[in-house]
Amino acid sequence: MAEKILDKKTLTKSYHRWMMYNLVAMSFEFLEAMGFALSMEPIADKLYIEEPEKKKEMMERHTAFYNTEPQVGALINGISAGLEEQKALGNSGITGDLINSLKIGLMGPIAGIGDSMVPGMLIPILLSIGMGLSSNGSILGVLFYIVAYNCIMYFGSRYLFFKGYELGAESVDVFTGEKAQQITKAITVLGMTVIGGVAASYVKLEIPAKFALTGTEIDVQAILDGIFPKLAPLLVIFFSWYLMAKKNVSPVKLIMIYFVVAFAGVGVAYLF
Repeated sequence: MAEKILDKKTLTKSYHRWMMYNLVAMSFEFLEAMGFALSMEPIADKLYIEEPEKKKEMMERHTAFYNTEPQVGALINGISAGLEEQKALGNSGITGDLINSLKIGLMGPIAGIGDSMVPGMLIPILLSIGMGLSSNGSILGVLFYIVAYNCIMYFGSRYLFFKGYELGAESVDVFTGEKAQQITKAITVLGMTVIGGVAASYVKLEIPAKFALTGTEIDVQAILDGIFPKLAPLLVIFFSWYLMAKKNVSPVKLIMIYFVVAFAGVGVAYLF
């Protein structure tokens, strides 16, 4: 068994700092670097108790520009902790440049996987369940989302942090190259499927127009449903994407626009 310096208490403290402060003191120059350095401080304290210069060197190393998806990105913190431990133990193959290179090499692929998993898949699933639970005005859906999201994020990220520490540099191969691209693509497809299902379930838009033709009433919405069910909600989704992606309309402004349109639509329907 490889020699160890870091204990579970120190690693847990490092993980908690990352989860609480990963976006602290952000700037365009450093982004998440200060949060990463703060999470490495307990590691540095343990590894270099009587060597302040080496501790300073380690802390400076982790203030370099850094940016990834924070929850899944906890894996990189764990890997870095394991590599820093091996460096402190005198492993000549582990250098400061190697540790930084691994961080830089991993933050992109991990960001792709994390963004697909968390905002692209997990959050829409939890929100759809929460909205279903709160459809009758119950607060249960809100409580479900808060508890479920935080529990999954805390324990899932904690697992990745400690798994990264255990695997060290060996885990790099899993999250780079062709395998990472396959994982990202699969998660993205699943996430888009979930978003499509949520949109079809919760975006409500119908065309109430009806007219008589040779004594028969024609229901426009019924005809559209027979040809392409949920066509109107789909067009709303595409239109929303166009406004946000191409016209830089913020989600808040878009919500306000739809609120005004819905309010006006209800008023017109009431009058006529």
